[in-house]
Amino acid sequence: MLGDTAIAVHPTDKRYKHLHGKFVVHPFRNERLPIITDEVVEMDFGTGAVKITPAHDQTDYEIGMRCKLPFLNIFTNDGLVNEVGGQFKGMKRFHARTAVLDALKEKGLYRETKDNPMVVPTCSRSKDIIEPLMKPQWYVDCGEMAKRAMEAVEKGDLKIIPKLHEKTWFYWLENIKPWCISRQLWWGHRIPAYFVSSSDGSIPEGSDVDNKYWISGHNV
Repeated sequence: MLGDTAIAVHPTDKRYKHLHGKFVVHPFRNERLPIITDEVVEMDFGTGAVKITPAHDQTDYEIGMRCKLPFLNIFTNDGLVNEVGGQFKGMKRFHARTAVLDALKEKGLYRETKDNPMVVPTCSRSKDIIEPLMKPQWYVDCGEMAKRAMEAVEKGDLKIIPKLHEKTWFYWLENIKPWCISRQLWWGHRIPAYFVSSSDGSIPEGSDVDNKYWISGHNV
């Protein structure tokens, strides 16, 4: 909730049509959040209105990109709530959840709690619950490669055996996405990308979440 930047409803949900384009007020940041529409929202699940946290959920990230929402990271690299969390700053994530619930009750905004089945991603090594977190990433544009691969099959230069798998070949390549080569693996291959820092006080300190202070090699 601390990183929410919108409320989403399904565009055909009659219950909320009068609220399209309206705003709600965040209970802790005292900021206006837009009520947006997106077809990914399940009308029959819960209230049919879902809070959107673009910086900490993959589906919400995609909605945030489509609707040009702000992306608010609420965690430090140590897994503690950062300054965006206001009164909850410095808390561990699960402690913060309990504190947020208590604060909502104090404000008279709490309604009820219901159990819903869901998939909770966990680390294969530590078995800890994974918390999505935005980090700078480096990608390879695969568009031109995919185009050439499709042309090779269309011209007969490359044959897919058995032929029935051509459908899968074209489906995958037509929907190709940039390939993330950075990952967050300590044992991964190093890439020629560097974040610039300077001891010159006249140069503003950069942020690792934008492209202003990064440089990279483009060829060998």
